[in-house]
Amino acid sequence: MTESIINLDSINPIEFFGVNNGKLDLLKKKFPLLKILSRGTQLKLSGAPEEVATAEEKISQIVKYLERNGNLTENYFEQILGDEEGTAVDHFSDRNPNEVLVFGPNARTVRARTANQKKMVALADKNDIVFAIGPAGTGKTYTAVALAVRALKNKAVKKIILTRPAVEAGESLGFLPGDLKEKIDPYLRPLYDALDDMIPAEKLSYYMTNRVIEIAPLAYMRGRTLDNSFIILDEAQNATDLQIKMFLTRIGASAKAIITGDLTQIDLPKNQKSGLEKATRILRNIDGIGSVELDEEDVVRHRLVKAIIRAYDADKEREG
Repeated sequence: MTESIINLDSINPIEFFGVNNGKLDLLKKKFPLLKILSRGTQLKLSGAPEEVATAEEKISQIVKYLERNGNLTENYFEQILGDEEGTAVDHFSDRNPNEVLVFGPNARTVRARTANQKKMVALADKNDIVFAIGPAGTGKTYTAVALAVRALKNKAVKKIILTRPAVEAGESLGFLPGDLKEKIDPYLRPLYDALDDMIPAEKLSYYMTNRVIEIAPLAYMRGRTLDNSFIILDEAQNATDLQIKMFLTRIGASAKAIITGDLTQIDLPKNQKSGLEKATRILRNIDGIGSVELDEEDVVRHRLVKAIIRAYDADKEREG
């Protein structure tokens, strides 16, 4: 007898098990000699080694399809189970190129929704460092966090590190009460909001408590080596030249990094220059570093946000 436990963390378990466990029943019917139990996002197989191995292969094909497409009909589920050559997934895998990046709580699906967001995903798959530049609302941070969560769920990295420069956005926040975490949380709130959409509350709390997911101001990165991690530097337009260089030289051999920023919203004091423009300019031709520029066509917030960005851009051109 052999036992195997399969984690379904990278997909929506409801899509795998089916309504009223309809798809799970099909799996049990296909492998009557196996004992198949489901609990949460785990599937436990017990039986003869060769039967377990065959079932694992079929389940792997189904999971692969769901990771790419997000949903799977019972008919196609049954077709994969009955396909002896293992070609069904390959044949249908490109039906929906808009790949689901993360399944969040309450069956929420997170995916790249615009051409440049899809380009950002493709660049992150091919490069270890990616610069994503664009105005507010274009999904830079959200897509970057989704890529990081996907990498963690797929065990491509051991932890996620999210960082921002702690720079006030045009107004003085004054003295903030509380401990250090409470003082810096207002700067990092957008990162928490994205994580809330992608990871169930209990699991997110566990990750934060055990430092699997770490959120910290950019200044706290100095002196560290960040390895086996997916690292995001958000709001990088508010980092100085030295800070961005410091951040980029923290990256370990088995790490990925995404740097996001909006060069039209620099909140640094007038005597300090943003290091983001220089970094994208001098590093863009290095193999392993990708760069994508998002624009108003990528805005996924309220429809008026796109019009607001265009109006400000037009006014800037007139002033120029």
